[in-house]
Amino acid sequence: MKQEQSKRIQTSVLNGVEKKVLVWLAERQPRWMTSDILTGIGVVGAVVVALGYFLSNYRIEWLWLASLGFVINWYGDSLDGTLARVRKTQRPIYGFYLDHNIDGVTMAIMCVGAGLSDMLNLYIAMAVLAVYLLLSISVYINAHLKGEFKLTYAGMGPTEFRLIMIVVNTLFIFANSLREWSVNFTVAGVSVTFGVFDFIGLAILLVLVLIYLNNFKHDAKEYAELDPVKPF
Repeated sequence: MKQEQSKRIQTSVLNGVEKKVLVWLAERQPRWMTSDILTGIGVVGAVVVALGYFLSNYRIEWLWLASLGFVINWYGDSLDGTLARVRKTQRPIYGFYLDHNIDGVTMAIMCVGAGLSDMLNLYIAMAVLAVYLLLSISVYINAHLKGEFKLTYAGMGPTEFRLIMIVVNTLFIFANSLREWSVNFTVAGVSVTFGVFDFIGLAILLVLVLIYLNNFKHDAKEYAELDPVKPF
């Protein structure tokens, strides 16, 4: 089976620095460390994130655990491919299949964990997950049709998202006023209370929706030009 490598488009704010750090780390990994083990570490990180958010229902300091989970997830998820490239042990077919299936699993774990906390409404968490998966599907379609694998949008990528969440977690630990502030309103006769974290989730959801719609419009136009209507 022939597999062409898709062109990776990565324009995030931290991309240049992150690449150097990842190569430095990859060159210093013990020989027993493999890309598959690192992928597993990324999944463990997602579980730690979810556990930290869930336990924050009992003590807000458990958010430190969620932040640690984001670091562990970054380490495994970002380093697995770099290690393969540094060691020249790439497996394009297997790697593409495994990595992007695991991406969906880890995102689901983290969103469910955040949604089970008192900080984020579960419906918002599930909506973020749904739109993230729609964006992922769009990326995979373009990788197949155009040979382009776009990893970042508007200068933001997974690493920037993790850092933002770590900053938000830290603010919530130290700023009691952020945790206590809330807005009450009624939707379809049901009383709903939204806190700061809910509005952050809504902002993330809105950004993802706008990115998806913009990409859909742009890509549909491009594919329509590449594959015009045939005359009778």
